[in-house]
Amino acid sequence: MRYLPLTDTAREEIKKIIGIEDVQDLFKSIPRDKSFFSLESIPAALSEPELIADFRSLGRKNSVGEYLSFLGAGACTHFIPEVVSYLSAKGEFLTPYTPYQPEISQGSLQAIFEYQTMMSMLTGLAVANASLYDGGTAAAEAVLLAVRKSGRQRVLLAESLHPEYAAIIRAYVQNLPIELVTVHADKNDGRIDSGDLQAKLNGETAALVFQSPNFLGLVEDSAGLAAAVHQHKTYAVQVVTEAMSLAYLRPAADFAVDIVVGEAQSFGLTLGFGGPYLGFITASEEFLRQMPGRIVGQTKDLDGKRGYVLTLSTREQHIKREKATSNICSNEAWCALRAGMYLATMGKEGLARAAADSHLNAAYFVRKTDGLAHVRVVYKKNFYNEVLLEIKKGTADDFLAALKKNKVLAGVSLGWFTPTVTDRVLLAFSETHSREDIDRLFRLIGEYA
Repeated sequence: MRYLPLTDTAREEIKKIIGIEDVQDLFKSIPRDKSFFSLESIPAALSEPELIADFRSLGRKNSVGEYLSFLGAGACTHFIPEVVSYLSAKGEFLTPYTPYQPEISQGSLQAIFEYQTMMSMLTGLAVANASLYDGGTAAAEAVLLAVRKSGRQRVLLAESLHPEYAAIIRAYVQNLPIELVTVHADKNDGRIDSGDLQAKLNGETAALVFQSPNFLGLVEDSAGLAAAVHQHKTYAVQVVTEAMSLAYLRPAADFAVDIVVGEAQSFGLTLGFGGPYLGFITASEEFLRQMPGRIVGQTKDLDGKRGYVLTLSTREQHIKREKATSNICSNEAWCALRAGMYLATMGKEGLARAAADSHLNAAYFVRKTDGLAHVRVVYKKNFYNEVLLEIKKGTADDFLAALKKNKVLAGVSLGWFTPTVTDRVLLAFSETHSREDIDRLFRLIGEYA
């Protein structure tokens, strides 16, 4: 699209037509103390060497690399092969627009198709797309998908679902005739209370939304949950905030889970201040026509050559119009491209090894802390890579502050999400941690006593 700037003559004519003397008159409704017309505060331009030196000076203030981090709770650090960053930074990958025209978008379409294929392989479910923003909004879209498909308006949310995901779901449906009911967790093992689930299931329930591994790091009994809800013709929706677990645990399809959604940041995306993230959704084939976003498919052209197209585009701007399943108006193609590159680079063996190491490092920490009196691992089984630690001396904030002084970020306080919980910390482990790192963490925990 060409950019045709207005001439001075055209600008003057427009000002006469709308009756203003100056362009700033258009902004009179903005209070003077909230408007910024002066450019005097902008410093003079720097030369290239000066600019580079300035950025280097700023960079030296960043001390994040000096810290050993065990932060998690939905955002975990994993190793990213350098080739992923190198290739994904190429201009042809960064600049393409939404691939509406297949004849000029074959590269983008194939990249999305390959990503969809790999996500389907990881979950065992037939259908996947690459159009969701992040894990939280993906979970909300799954709720809407289950409601549309079932025709029911009642949804059960597991108490062990990530609190931020639950909040996003509530925000999505607050003005819709959808009833959300919380299913409590068993205090003894941190997983869904099967008795409470049975009591709250009925013929009006569209879906049970549960997280596995759940917010406390515990693997839920997906098979038992799916079997229980299917007795009421209710859908089982699994949320995954740690995508690396997909390469370690059995695929959700093996347990008859209907929909798997979540966050794929662990597949090649670096951590930042809120993103970018990559929401994913996979489902059994019966949901194909009700899926949000877009789905890329493989076909053949008139000459029999393989090609890729947007098989389904479900936005209101497309053929669905008022029957659109979602108002998602962007796609995560570049993030999906990075995830696809990461998965292809790691390969099945590399991904499985990284996923296993994440669990084994958590298990090593659990064994190490078994003899400490001033802290306690709350749940010593059914965990994947996150461990809940009870602090018996002082508060969780005291504990975290003490270790931070030694440049160790020893997890996330549950008080961040539930202010009344002041004695529990959630620690995350990944393949990036060495045994020496965990020994250092253990030593500092011992010194905290």
